[in-house]
Amino acid sequence: MKKQICMPSETVYARTDLACEAGRAGNVREEILYPLPGGEGVKVLRSEEGDRKRYITLFCGRVTLMGEGMLGALGRLLGQEILGMAEAMLKRKPDDKTRVLIVGLGNPYMTADAIGPGTVRRLTVTRHLKEHDEKMYRSLGCCELAAVIPGVLGQTGIESGELVKGAVDYVKPHLVVAVDALAARSCERLAATVQLSSGGLAPGSGIGNRRMALDEQTLGCPVMGIGVPTVVDSATLVYDALATAGIANQLTEELRCVLDNGRSFVVSPKDSDCITEVSCRLLAKALDHAFGVGEM
Repeated sequence: MKKQICMPSETVYARTDLACEAGRAGNVREEILYPLPGGEGVKVLRSEEGDRKRYITLFCGRVTLMGEGMLGALGRLLGQEILGMAEAMLKRKPDDKTRVLIVGLGNPYMTADAIGPGTVRRLTVTRHLKEHDEKMYRSLGCCELAAVIPGVLGQTGIESGELVKGAVDYVKPHLVVAVDALAARSCERLAATVQLSSGGLAPGSGIGNRRMALDEQTLGCPVMGIGVPTVVDSATLVYDALATAGIANQLTEELRCVLDNGRSFVVSPKDSDCITEVSCRLLAKALDHAFGVGEM
């Protein structure tokens, strides 16, 4: 029998949604350390890829270890970063005439993938207030905030991107914010990093299950992507461990074939339920501060 020849791909071993791990962050514009009460601080990395795509990455430490005061301070800081990116994307500061659609991507019944739906359920939406009581809406001083949870293809039989496109056509937002769970390369990033992107999201890309992208080209309006990493691809996890041990370049052909056979699975921490709960609260708090009725 002819021996199988396996040509491994580095990109398979390095599956991640984080620009800082995938080498997509481009030129670093700014790196700032913000202090948090009772913590070591949050490192904020602002970078650019090409002329238009911008990333803001917050390295904040495990959110599940934070108390309410520290989590609230982090939510306000994240809200300021979201608002700053929105202002750059819209070329003006969001106000009560700005329509924002928040999209909660993912499967609400799968804990590690429920970041998007869990965040949307905790938001304070305001679009209906403007229609029913405009005077009260104006008094709030917030954006016209709407939200949708499109589910996943296996639940609806419809691509989430198609459902979102329908919502966009109806609401006609000035900005779409897509919230999703991400995949990381390193376990140390799980629930310890928040990524903002001005280029939208491609759901499932970090685990090799890329779906219809949500970006300005597909939706016809600016799309901001927000995510927290909750899972690691198993092949990536093994390869990263070998690289850390300094023996990744000594892999046998057989082991390379095993890692590159396309049958890897995703791994989440044992406290995945706590990670999702706290991350959803953090993102909802930040989005309310940026666009809703939360106080900055």
